Amino acid sequence: MSKPVLIETSARHIHVSDADLAILFGEGYTLTKKKDLSQPGQFACEERVRVVGPKGEFKAVSILGPTRPASQLEISLTDARSIGVQAMIRESGDIEGTFGCKLVGPCGEVDLDKGVIAAKRHIHMTPEDAAEYGLTDKQIVSVKIAGTGRETIFGDVVVRVSDKFALAMHIDTDESNAAGCTPGMTGEIIL
Repeated sequence: MSKPVLIETSARHIHVSDADLAILFGEGYTLTKKKDLSQPGQFACEERVRVVGPKGEFKAVSILGPTRPASQLEISLTDARSIGVQAMIRESGDIEGTFGCKLVGPCGEVDLDKGVIAAKRHIHMTPEDAAEYGLTDKQIVSVKIAGTGRETIFGDVVVRVSDKFALAMHIDTDESNAAGCTPGMTGEIIL
């Protein structure tokens, strides 16, 4: 049975906590939705922050909403090297033991002591998608991307199942560029 999945490139972005949002943008500030993302309830914001590392900075990193319990910067490994920070490969939200960076907003600065990650490649899917594909939450699969002139098989892809998700695989810009991905491209889940 064929198991196609939409491939989406997740560029560098940050998730912020309510407390850090108040420091960066002012007490009582709320995020401004710019556009909805493919995952239900998730959105890109108008707001951006400066991310500072020991060797450099990114002047305008997009914030994704809604706010989260803890702030987290998701960047590629190339991004991390370019500003001199360490990004551990982790699932989103798994930030214990990771390294930090400085965030600068129009009203203040936050020195994160943890939260810099390179997101582990993953597939979001609903329980219905998982049942149809014969997969389970946290299962590790591979995904083949072909037809780009740079055929690639990504291993170590974690399946994330929730009724709050929509079927899509997320990879970072390094991975996307390596496979020659373009918007709307699909891959094939292989076991």
